[in-house]
Order: sequence, then structure tokens, then C-alpha cells
Amino acid sequence: MTTPFHHEPGVSPPPQCPAHNLGTGPGGLRRLYGPEAENDPAGLYDKLRAEHGTVAPVLLHGDVPAWLVLGHSENLHLTRTPSQFSRDSRRWRALQDGSVAPDHPLAPIFTWQPVCVFADGAKHERQRGAVTDSMERIDTRGVRRHINRFSNRLVNDFSEKGSADLVSQFAEHLPMMVMCAIFGMPEEYDERLVQAARDMTRGTETAVASNAHIVSVLTRLVERRRAEPAPDFASWLVEHPATMSDIEVVEHLRLILIAAYESTANLIANVLRMVLTDPRFRARLSGGHMTVPEAVEQTLWDEPPFTAVFGRWAVGDTELGGQQIKAGDALLVGIAPANTDPTVRPDLTANMEGNRAHLAFSGGPHECPGQDIGRAIADVGVDALLMRLPDLELGTEESELRWVGNIMSRHLVELPVKFAPSPQQKLDSDPLSVMARAVRPAGDWEISSPARPVPEPAHSIAGMQPAHAPGAAPQHRPAAAPAETPAPATGEPAPGTAVIPQQRRPAAPARLWQAVSRWWNGY
Repeated sequence: MTTPFHHEPGVSPPPQCPAHNLGTGPGGLRRLYGPEAENDPAGLYDKLRAEHGTVAPVLLHGDVPAWLVLGHSENLHLTRTPSQFSRDSRRWRALQDGSVAPDHPLAPIFTWQPVCVFADGAKHERQRGAVTDSMERIDTRGVRRHINRFSNRLVNDFSEKGSADLVSQFAEHLPMMVMCAIFGMPEEYDERLVQAARDMTRGTETAVASNAHIVSVLTRLVERRRAEPAPDFASWLVEHPATMSDIEVVEHLRLILIAAYESTANLIANVLRMVLTDPRFRARLSGGHMTVPEAVEQTLWDEPPFTAVFGRWAVGDTELGGQQIKAGDALLVGIAPANTDPTVRPDLTANMEGNRAHLAFSGGPHECPGQDIGRAIADVGVDALLMRLPDLELGTEESELRWVGNIMSRHLVELPVKFAPSPQQKLDSDPLSVMARAVRPAGDWEISSPARPVPEPAHSIAGMQPAHAPGAAPQHRPAAAPAETPAPATGEPAPGTAVIPQQRRPAAPARLWQAVSRWWNGY
């Protein structure tokens, strides 16, 4: 076994060295970037597993060392044990000793930001609570209607032509349309925003500029919502009792937008490819034995939208998968290799229907909170497309399909299809601005115990350094004071004190009808 990390980070072999062609770098470590990693990631995972076991030393851009966790159980331990493996990237030893420069291609991904994904403990709970509470306010049924309408709007653009590229004309646009509507900024949806979202996670030379554009768009949104709240996700974050600053709100919106967009765009493309090329899917879907949600779930096992997540940082010296991890080491959650771990999937051709033990949405306290929205976009979008174009066929040989990859994801470049031309469909004019759950009449609710007061956090403004490009950083504004007042010591709510409502359970016939309705609509 190769001894990891005994070389100087960033020192590359001479240009004539065969290691360049073999995807290996100093010390014989394999690179998690470059042609081999991009063209055949599954093959690279197999080599790493054979050479090192369930945890393998690898090299990131610039030949910076890190650990890729390949085993399913090891990844679960990594994500579920923040006391050993922190999400705070400031612990990274390569950052502390200057091995990684501020303009590193992966800087938009790993540079510390005041968001829950880089926090542990109480701070993580406060910030993530604001995100999950705001997501609970989204009208799931209304979102599905919007997804269906956006899908048909995109299909209208090419339905009369008889051919299309489902990546650039469908998969890359639908998630951004939906997320812009949920955020409350449908007017900001355009081609530039789509391309910036795709670019900033790829480690390109333009990634920092793409990040700056997205931050600028979100900063304008937060400024508007501070002045004029609306029933949308951005307003709910601004108004949440966690009293997040403008910087925190912008960075959380950025995090959610990019994670939701990249993962869902890849998921839609992967589902469509499997439906069009895999005989199991095509036959079962056509015969009515497999639903689109089941096809989505199988795809999450076989082609997860994120192949790896960067990263975790070791709090102290520890051991994982037989490897000695040093304090400050960087680790990547290996989603794709964990999903193909022989200990959990000895037969990769086996049907995984009904099994949600995959790590497509990571795990532990940082598991993706918006996974149901991502599933809904893929479910409804693919179903709407197949309903409009039932004779959809691949427009090229399967062997000619190409992928582009990076350390985090692998996405299909094009998915050309052909079909019988069909007329455009008339779309309704349902407004895009209403995404909140309808407020129920007072009689439908019962009052429970008073809400616990949330103390206003002490923000260290001077210490907050967001990861944007210069000139794009949002200006901090004092967060609005909480609207609620603490309950008195008697336990009785004071006038104006917020209480947590608890919805009464509907009668049995109503619950039965709701279950039937959810089944009929696929959710």
C-alpha cells in the first residue's frame, strides 16, 4: 500500500513523467481530477478500493492531498460523527500552512462561509432550523403544479421540431425555473444564471466570477425582501426568529440554490438517460409496472447526482477504515463509491426498488434538507415530458453519449432525442409568486404550549468573511428584532406572544381520502 501524504502539496511531476498519463501524482497517489477521474470515475473508485480499502488517499487540484471515503459504513460514520469529523473548513491544515491559495479552483466550494453547512453544534442547529422551518412553509402541492407548468413550457419550445437535446433544453433549465420561483425571484431566471450555477462547482478558471454573479443576484433579492416581505422562501429566512444577518441569508440562499440546481439537473438527465437506454426501465415504464418515482430512486443508487461531497475535516488524530487520519486532514464523502460498495451491493444489477439506504443526499446532521423538493422536480418533470412526448427515442447511439466530471459530480453533456412533432400546449396563467402553504382558519387549529424564546445570536461582524469575489459581497444590515416576546415565568403566554399551533388530526375518512389523493398524484 502506498504511504499517503509524504510529498509536498502542489509539487507536480516533471512534464515528461508517465504519471501525468496514468492519473497519478507525487507519491504515486491517484488524482481525483483530470482525464481518468472525469472519464471513468467508477473505474478509478475500483482501483482505489483495490489499492487502499474503504478509505483512500487522493490528490485534489494542484495535487493537494485528501482522503476519499469509499465504504458505505465508513461514510455513515464520517457523516454522523461531527465530534471527530467537522464541517468547519478552517480546520484544514492545507489552508493553515498556505498550501491552498485563496484563488484555488475549488475555493467556491471549500472556503468557509457563515452557513449551516460549515457549522457544527448549536450554530448549525440554529441556522439549519431556519432553513428547515422555511422549507416546511412551502406548499408542496403548489410547487408540483408549477413544476408541471414549467416542464410543459420548456417542452413547448421544441415540441414542434421533432428533436431536442434534453440536457441543455430541459434538465439544465427546469430546476432553476422552479428554485427562482420558490425563492421569490422568477424575474431573475435567465441563461446567465443557469450557466453560472453550472460553472461554479466545476473548478474552472471562471468559477469565482460565476460565484460573484450568483451572490449579486441573491444580494438584491435579500435587500428587496428586507424592505418588502412576500410569501416566498427568501422572506421566510429573513423573518425567521433565528435572526440571521443579511450575509447569512444570502449565503444560505446561495448554498440551497446551487445544491438544489446541480443535483436536480444531473438527476433529471440521469433518469431520462436510463429511461431511454436501459431495457428494464423502458419496458417496465411502458408496461405500467414502474412509476417514475421508482425510476428516480433506482437512479439515485446507480447514478447519484453528486458523486462526492467536499468535505469533512478531522478534529484530531483518529482512525477510519484502517487509515491513520491526522488532525486537519480533509476527507470527501464518497457518495457514488458508497452506493456501489460490495458489502451493501454485491450485485450491481439487482433492483433496488423500495430501498432508500443510498447516500445520494449524504447523511447525518448535514443530510440534504431539500431532497423531497429535488425528487418532486425530477418526478413531475420527467412524467410531464413523457406524457407530452410518449414516443421519445434516443437520437444517437448510446456509445456516443459523453459526460463531463469533477470531484463532486458527473453530468451528461448532451442527450439528443427524436419524436413525432406535436403542437404546443396552452398553459394557464397561475401566478408564480404564491408558494406558501395556505393559512388554515383558526377553528382548524388548537393551541399548545408557548414557543420557547430564541435568544438573539451574537454575530461577529468583523470576523465574517464570505467566500465571494471582491466587490460582490453583500453589505451587512442589522437583523430585524424578533417579533415574539418571551413567555412570563408563570408559563402563560403574554399578550402578543407567539405560540406553536398543532394541527388537529383529520377524521379517518379525511385521512383515507388524503392518502388516496397522494397515491394518485405520485407523492
